[in-house]
Amino acid sequence: MRTTFDFSSYRVLVAGGSKGIGRSIALAFAQAGAAVSVCARGEQALAEVDGALSAHGGTVHTESCDLGDAQAVQGWIENAAQTLGGIDVLVNNASGYGFDDDDDASWEADFRIDLMAAVRASRHALPFLRKSEHPCILHTSSIAAMNPRPKGACYAALKAAVSHYTTSQAKALAPERIRVNAIAPGSIEFPGGLWDDVRRNDPERYAATLARIPFGAYGRPEDIAQAALFLASPMAAWITGQILAVDGGQSLNG
Repeated sequence: MRTTFDFSSYRVLVAGGSKGIGRSIALAFAQAGAAVSVCARGEQALAEVDGALSAHGGTVHTESCDLGDAQAVQGWIENAAQTLGGIDVLVNNASGYGFDDDDDASWEADFRIDLMAAVRASRHALPFLRKSEHPCILHTSSIAAMNPRPKGACYAALKAAVSHYTTSQAKALAPERIRVNAIAPGSIEFPGGLWDDVRRNDPERYAATLARIPFGAYGRPEDIAQAALFLASPMAAWITGQILAVDGGQSLNG
């Protein structure tokens, strides 16, 4: 992926950055010159993304972390800040992925990982962000948060909470010039992801969803990464408290 952004002086943390959207965001920042820390649970995926990030020549930190564990989140933030020399950008991307489920476990996973991991990571990153010349927090919400849906109420509800947290956090931190925004992706397809699985196992649902995307194609993780670079860059210096839908017009259809 090509970019004209320059993040050579930035220290960027990506929670849930070993695959899919998070991996693409981390790689985009590394390619643009940033020092990058990524946390995730899967050791194998972390090792792979560590190698991919290191290929760009900047400082890289990866750490296995259960983002549903409050102490683990704090430990990752502190270790990453020490390794990178501070924090300029925090990207909260992880999800519990209770996408179509409605049991207690799904609600609890989405609460702990989609919402509380973002809250906790932000809380522990703030002392470092306050020392940054260009502090920024980015959350990953979803267009699922924008409208009622017959399935996946827990995922949609917790992403709606992330969106509201984004605006409240942005208002609270505006006097300190710490910008807070969120990206709301539409249906993003990548190997091993939800829509890749749906394509193989539920072609009718795959086709029906595709038909509701005005651009006529599923999104790519790179589409979200480019939006993240923009929102973290000086080009977005007057943007805070916004939820940016990146969905090929999908949300226009409700």
